[in-house]
Amino acid sequence: MKHRHYPLQKLVLILLAILLSNLAWSQSDAEPALQLNVSGVRDDGQGFLSPNKVLSGDELQNKLSGTLGATLANELGVSATGYGAGASRPVIRGLEGARVQILQNGLSVGDVSSISADHAVANPMQNTHQIEILRGASALMYGSGSSGGLVNVVNDRIVTSMPDALSGAINTSYETANQGKTGNLELDGPAGPLALHLDSTISNSNNYRIPGYAEQGGPNANWAINPTAPPVNIPYSGKLPFSYSNQNSLGLGASYLRSDGYTGISLERMNHNYGIPTAEGGFIQQSQNRYDFAHQTNDPFDGFSSIKVSAANTNYQHTEFTNNGVASTQWNNTATEARLELAHKELLGSRGVIGAQLTGSTLNAIDLSTNNYAIVPQTKSNSSALFWVEEGRYGALKTNLGARYNYAAQNPNSATQFPNPGSQGFQPNSYGPPTIQNRQFNLMSYSAGGMVDVTRGYGIGLAYTVSQRAPTPQELYSYGPHDSTATFDIGNSNLGTETSHNIELSFQKTLGLIRSKVSLYRNQFTNYIYGFYTGSYSATNDNFSVVQASQANANIRGAEGELTYNWNQTGIGGRVFGDVLQGSFNAGGNLPLQPAPRLGTELAYQREGWLTSATYIYSYQQNRLASWEIGPTPSYNLLNANLSYTERIGKINWTGYLSLKNLLNEEIRYATSPMAVRLYAPQSGRSLMVGVRAAF
Repeated sequence: MKHRHYPLQKLVLILLAILLSNLAWSQSDAEPALQLNVSGVRDDGQGFLSPNKVLSGDELQNKLSGTLGATLANELGVSATGYGAGASRPVIRGLEGARVQILQNGLSVGDVSSISADHAVANPMQNTHQIEILRGASALMYGSGSSGGLVNVVNDRIVTSMPDALSGAINTSYETANQGKTGNLELDGPAGPLALHLDSTISNSNNYRIPGYAEQGGPNANWAINPTAPPVNIPYSGKLPFSYSNQNSLGLGASYLRSDGYTGISLERMNHNYGIPTAEGGFIQQSQNRYDFAHQTNDPFDGFSSIKVSAANTNYQHTEFTNNGVASTQWNNTATEARLELAHKELLGSRGVIGAQLTGSTLNAIDLSTNNYAIVPQTKSNSSALFWVEEGRYGALKTNLGARYNYAAQNPNSATQFPNPGSQGFQPNSYGPPTIQNRQFNLMSYSAGGMVDVTRGYGIGLAYTVSQRAPTPQELYSYGPHDSTATFDIGNSNLGTETSHNIELSFQKTLGLIRSKVSLYRNQFTNYIYGFYTGSYSATNDNFSVVQASQANANIRGAEGELTYNWNQTGIGGRVFGDVLQGSFNAGGNLPLQPAPRLGTELAYQREGWLTSATYIYSYQQNRLASWEIGPTPSYNLLNANLSYTERIGKINWTGYLSLKNLLNEEIRYATSPMAVRLYAPQSGRSLMVGVRAAF
């Protein structure tokens, strides 16, 4: 098949034009003050170290979906994986999995979503107050392996300021494409010196309706994604089998508030049952118990503005079922994390945070038919870290520095008995299991950046970040079939540390009705860890392709930018935006699962309780694929619209809203999703959501 390359150079020129087109505009607005956001990361709205996005308020409500990936899928530089309605994880600048850390209130979410795209993020979305995307030095506060970035989901379950009276919100909605029904409740209230919190969500959706056929190219495309395997014909149209999602959660919190800080605890119970729409189909039943503790004292001693201690314990489990309801595999992950953060007051023009972090987890996957390990042996992981972040302003120059030292250890169960390679039917070459050996890694990551105000409201920034990542247990020790990707995965216990060197040049206009930002970046990897398709297959396991954990030098180059007019303000607002990247191995060939280039525009109007917006995104065809990927991934046009009206009646703000998704009923397939689902499961077709919110 002959593929036409997308116009990379043309897109870069368009993104640069976003900056140049507004240089003639002047401004008279006052410069915004430097503020501290809820996670403790300072952000003056300019993201001067590296681009940084915060979703909250009406913007978050309009974009909120059932999964974290779907909520962030159309943000600048962010795309998503797509396994039906139940599992979708963000992909940042072409990086996913362990390279994009997911946090809840500043602590690890504690699930196994980084292992495979069919594992859902264990973080209920409906009661989310804010989502932060962090890069550079601010990300080093939380982890050394987030070379793509870090996503922090904030739900304020531990209340940090005393409410005057009982307050909260109730929301209910219905969606047409999947008969989806969602209801959620949130309450905060005072009880003497305590602030109490309650939140609960119930969300149920059926298989969603798709445009055309489930199979890319129609019902007779007959894809064969594994060597010598017979072509698979999936004739489904209308409703996509195993694309449903049912979820419920309960969260409780209590805080003791003092004049100099707070002490709080919270707990969460989450259950999630969702389908896996591969050619064979299947479903997952997921549950998690989570317990959090947070304590903060302000002005604890001279020279320091606050000291904060936080900890979380998560007990995660999910069971995977075949399409006929037989339980096949059970995953368990128990994780405990503790953090200490000490923020100092301004010294020589700079403020900062120093801290320490301890993490321990036990991962266990059991084949329920044999009661033996499944895919990856039981592994205990331990990590200890020290971090330091500084941010200052010196006249026209703003600076940001960060460093993190991390010691990480992976300790697999030495009693694990791998199956005999001869029993796996490898053809044409045989592959033995990895060696069971303990591994230790010393990781050093650091970041330095600055932005110069070349004139009032205009800035040029430069940031350089080195991030080191230790291999994960599945990259080191896996040996077995993985149904959701239709692969036989083999780890490599000799993998070394992965190191990324990211340099980014940014241009920003931050004042006036017309504002803009453009970023150009290059991420150079040493020992980039990826799954190499060997060309062999396992006849015993449905001819699954043998994929071996490997390392090679690689790089990702990209550009992203946006131009806004009166954005998020009363009256008419507009926005144009776009992003493009290209990932490749230094020795030649493309990185797998890379997002396609996109261009988009958005119009909005808000006045006297009315808020309406429309977003159009064109995603180019993705034909820069890894040598083993089937493609190209088709281009698509995505048109969404929102309309809401808010009226205060008594002490309650009532909001009625409509959300129209994929109005053009386009066939949408993400290049970031593995072939086993991308070729057989498009995203949902045209849909209307109606809902009512009451806040008091």
